[in-house]
Amino acid sequence: MSDRPLAVQAGPLRDGLTRYFRNRVPDPHEADDLVQEVFARIVARDSEEPVGHLGGYVFAIAANVLADRARRRFARRAEAHVEFNPDSHGDEDVDPHRILAAKEDLRGAIEALLALPLRTRRIFILRRLEGRTSREVAEQLGISVSAVEKHMVRAVQHLSVVRKGRK
Repeated sequence: MSDRPLAVQAGPLRDGLTRYFRNRVPDPHEADDLVQEVFARIVARDSEEPVGHLGGYVFAIAANVLADRARRRFARRAEAHVEFNPDSHGDEDVDPHRILAAKEDLRGAIEALLALPLRTRRIFILRRLEGRTSREVAEQLGISVSAVEKHMVRAVQHLSVVRKGRK
């Protein structure tokens, strides 16, 4: 084996690594980052033990880097991310009047919820905020599905009246 550092020995494999990643990830810039990660792991290798088959070792690291990328993307729900677009996300200046109005609307909604009878409020929160079905709420509270629906009608009517009164 050579006395040269392992990363220097693996240098000629860079083009092959780049092709390997470009065939597996859509963004060519990301492929370059993944190649860099492979070399960072080679440099960080904490062993004086010689590597028997350098190409196999480097591509095993590449496979691990790709697997780590997939795990990170899954954990961060990367496919659900939306790229920033000023047209749809708005790049306008922050309007303090709009912020104040929104805070007042929120405060009014909270007050309206708190004005509901306890059971009606609880049912509304379980259905609308926690996304439970009427059947699940009925089972949890030990009441009929019909009673859950009646409480929901009362809650929605109350909130609607309060909201119209605020406008």
